[in-house]
Amino acid sequence: MNIIIPMAGMGKRMRPHTLTVPKPLLPIAGKPIVQRLVEDIAAVCNDPIKEVAFVIGEFGHEVEMQLLKIAESIGAEGRIYYQDEALGTAHAVMCATPSLYGEVIVAFADTLFKAEFDLDKSADSTIWVHKVNNPSQFGVVKLNDKNEISDFVEKPTEFVSDLAIIGIYYFKDGENLLKEIMYLIDNDIKDKGEYQLTNALENMKNKGLIFKPGEVEEWLDCGNKDATVFTNQRILEIKKNEFLIPNERFNHGTKIIEPCFIDQDVVIENCTIGPYVSVGKGTTLKNCTISNSIVQKNCHIESANFTNSMIGNHVTINGQPQEFSIGDYSTLN
Repeated sequence: MNIIIPMAGMGKRMRPHTLTVPKPLLPIAGKPIVQRLVEDIAAVCNDPIKEVAFVIGEFGHEVEMQLLKIAESIGAEGRIYYQDEALGTAHAVMCATPSLYGEVIVAFADTLFKAEFDLDKSADSTIWVHKVNNPSQFGVVKLNDKNEISDFVEKPTEFVSDLAIIGIYYFKDGENLLKEIMYLIDNDIKDKGEYQLTNALENMKNKGLIFKPGEVEEWLDCGNKDATVFTNQRILEIKKNEFLIPNERFNHGTKIIEPCFIDQDVVIENCTIGPYVSVGKGTTLKNCTISNSIVQKNCHIESANFTNSMIGNHVTINGQPQEFSIGDYSTLN
């Protein structure tokens, strides 16, 4: 089994946090989004993962090394591919052509999920879906009486289905997918100016390939600050046994309301932290009250009270009781 993760986007909706860090590497409960995605997919597959292929932009050597280590952490080989121009989802997958063989999962790196199902490999493809209240905002699938996907509909104006495509796809044969993608590109078949993966899926379905839905229990978005803070909360709730904090770790009048993730080399004095707070390595917190927030590495925060906030790396704050979305290397006094 190979996993292909297109992640070359600029992450503009997450600025200023993505000015220095690609969005899939932003931390959720102490791990990058893309690492949690890879681990959760591997758990659902119940099969060894041979390769994890990351399709990226010019993110730099340090980021590439971090991605390769994420692949190694699940016993897979990491491979790096580049998408130099934003030409659509199908084009992004095509950039990883050498990894498009055998069983393949394509997963876009701005979403996490909670799922209890085992991957159904009886179909040619499984499209992971989640029931939503507002299907007109999503691409959805229609099902027939055999529980097979009969149609893909992008942002329907009238109700046709409430099963939204979450951006994770299993293919029994990656070469079938590659063949349809290349047909789109060779014939310059675009939708809204880009080569779309859904068009390739439609062509595969029209040729008789069987698609089935894989319904996840929960779909967690990381598309903007508020959604990412909420996803951090849900991961802390779902995986709370991973984040138990020994009482003796902090003193000086500090109260930790779990669940929280607090990394190593963190100093906390006279604070109330939690619930749903993640604090990165090397951060110092003094005289603060913080809940439902992400504070990244090497920050120094004093006399601040805030919630529903996202703080970057190397941030200094002194006495600002409000809600924050602050990028790296910022100072507030």
